[in-house]
Amino acid sequence: MSAGATAVRGCEGCGAELAPALLACPSCFRLVHGAQLTALARDAQQAIDRGELTEGVTRWRSALDLLPAQSAQHAQVQQRIAELSARIEREGGWLKQHARGVGGGALGFAFLLWKFKAIALLVLGKAKLLLFGLTKMSTLLSMFASLGVYWAVWGWKFAAGLVASIYVHEIGHVAALRRYGIPASAPMFVPGLGAFIRSKQYPATPREDARVGLAGPLWGLYAVAACYAVHLATGWDSFAAIARVGAWINLFNLLPIATLDGGRGFSALGRIERWLCVALLAGLWVVTHEGLLLLLGLAAAGRALVGKPADTPDWAAFALFAGLATALSIATLIPVGAGLS
Repeated sequence: MSAGATAVRGCEGCGAELAPALLACPSCFRLVHGAQLTALARDAQQAIDRGELTEGVTRWRSALDLLPAQSAQHAQVQQRIAELSARIEREGGWLKQHARGVGGGALGFAFLLWKFKAIALLVLGKAKLLLFGLTKMSTLLSMFASLGVYWAVWGWKFAAGLVASIYVHEIGHVAALRRYGIPASAPMFVPGLGAFIRSKQYPATPREDARVGLAGPLWGLYAVAACYAVHLATGWDSFAAIARVGAWINLFNLLPIATLDGGRGFSALGRIERWLCVALLAGLWVVTHEGLLLLLGLAAAGRALVGKPADTPDWAAFALFAGLATALSIATLIPVGAGLS
């Protein structure tokens, strides 16, 4: 640690000595980073005035790190972040954008398969973000480690497609976090277990958290559709298998428990929406006979019975959860041939 990092500072208000980690003076309660906070507030407002909402909320999130967690200023900045997040969703057409991605569940999945151009345009539009992790050595090394594990078991085609599908799922979370001004790391793979990302901050509200959580399965659905489209175009059974396994993995991630994406989505739902999800999952199980849906339905019923519902129900999150559950359930019915290598 450098000498500068441990140097004792003096309060600009009363002159009291301040330890490096303090954010407010214990004597006069003056904010240590007052000048920087003023500059961040100014930059945030200028960005918002220019219509750059994500840049504005990014500045406000930076300010949170410089404020004591229990201070009134911290609460005020959190409120501004929540208001900006709602504005980003409203002005950015969050529901329309994601409804197009899901396309009403099964209809959206069928549309993506029928119109290959839609998948190509989606990939091209997100090319910069999709390449984000591929520029990081840590991501590449962990990706190759996972590729080797899956290759040894199922062959290189299936292994490559599965790793790519997992990567796309995680990039979905990165995209949603960035939309709300939260920096996120590139995906890191854990061979045999999937992948994860790190973020410096956490979504400020259950609505934000629901959208960040459900963005992973949404992008995972895109990957499923793309893999099945490749199968239809080439006849390679490996890509049908990747699509089906990817659908199952993303459906599993909709399990409404706290640590999974579905749990984050459920936190934004009220009691009525939760019971509607239970009914939907039961109906999907009757139609598809996919056993995983029973587990999802039981977990959803548990959350509906004893879990604390959201103070303000998020019907947009419900629509996305329902659409994803429908589309991914149908995708688990994709027929798969014998050859995977």
